[in-house]
Amino acid sequence: MTVLQQGTPRDLGASQADAADAVLQSAVKKAALRFVPLLTIAYLFNYLDRTSLGVAALTMKEQLGLTASQFGFAAGIFFLGYSVFEIPSNLLLYKVGARRWLARIMVSWGLVSAATAFVVGPNSFYSLRFLLGVMEAGFFPGVTFFLAAWFPAQYRTRMLAWFLVGIPLSSLIGTPVCSMLLEMDGIWGFAGWQWLFLLVSLPCIPLGILTLILLADRPQTASWLTKEERDTLDGVLTSEVRERPHASLLAALMDARVLICAAIQFGFTLGSYGIGIWLPLMLKEYHLTNTAIGWIAAIPYLFASVGMILWARYVDQKGRRIANLAIACALGAVGLLLPILSNSLLSAVIGFSLALTGVTAARAIFWTIPTRFLTGVAAAGGLAFINSVATTGGFFGPSMMGALKDFSGSYIVGLLAVAAIIFASTLASLSLKLFISRE
Repeated sequence: MTVLQQGTPRDLGASQADAADAVLQSAVKKAALRFVPLLTIAYLFNYLDRTSLGVAALTMKEQLGLTASQFGFAAGIFFLGYSVFEIPSNLLLYKVGARRWLARIMVSWGLVSAATAFVVGPNSFYSLRFLLGVMEAGFFPGVTFFLAAWFPAQYRTRMLAWFLVGIPLSSLIGTPVCSMLLEMDGIWGFAGWQWLFLLVSLPCIPLGILTLILLADRPQTASWLTKEERDTLDGVLTSEVRERPHASLLAALMDARVLICAAIQFGFTLGSYGIGIWLPLMLKEYHLTNTAIGWIAAIPYLFASVGMILWARYVDQKGRRIANLAIACALGAVGLLLPILSNSLLSAVIGFSLALTGVTAARAIFWTIPTRFLTGVAAAGGLAFINSVATTGGFFGPSMMGALKDFSGSYIVGLLAVAAIIFASTLASLSLKLFISRE
């Protein structure tokens, strides 16, 4: 005789919780597989617009007769256009939807970046770089806003890290490839650097079309999720506890937390571009060939890619985002001291590897913090404001390195200045603990 035992209410509740968790994980997995690879590849090409510039400079700078200051200014003016149009772009994204707006950004940046192949001097170079910044404005904070609308907090750092891995991958893969594209010099009458800009830019157009097809603005509009998956995911997202959220853009822009976040990102963004754009030219000081520079410059980005993913996974599991952000910034500053203290190529590669691991991991950890207290239009505008202020670091980093190189005759003064600014981001990160109780 079989005895059937009735489940207790506690057993029933646990069973329902397990079922809901399984549905949530299924929805998150489907969304991650659909969105993240596409957006990561798009961001890889987005960053190729910037990292390829450093490789192109190996021949472009001499062929166009550009000084170090002119090249640094051209590299940096991109970020002025980006910063000025960042908030308007993200407010339009909020109005028309991330799917349409991100697709528009990709197609337009591909066309303008390809046109860089036809610059003839500093003025045309400046103009196209500024226009490229205008076209790209809003892409990164737009994706951050989009991912926050799709992935619950316990998954968000990892999703951001997989998206942001496009940054180091753009140099890990792109730097050797771009150095080989320079060898196409003379084919069909184009210089190698012209081929470089054309071949890394035009793929952005089909990527934009795929974005329009595959993305969905929110879970409730995703036909490829079941109704149960849509409802569960939407319920978890709307029930998230946020730290004193703002409902208006003006309130967000007046928040001390937003201003501190902008200052933090300014520091490590300045460091990221100050290192990245000038890295091939700094390595040229060791009398390497262009091909060797391409491969050696990829090494720091290999460590940065792996380090960022592992660090993000650790933060998702253990928390303590603010403390880890401060440690990552500190690592970025300390790493830059090695190339200064030693003249060996090995020390330089180790130092740049540590520095880029720090600033790349800082970026992944950082962007999970403001989404804890910004929602709705405040998130669209507030994230754009943080990124627009911070992105000016992309102007000052390359420009400062170029000006200090012309002034001092070496890269040492520039590296010291960049290290000091990243260290200031470390201190600003620690100050967030005064304003944020829940990380």
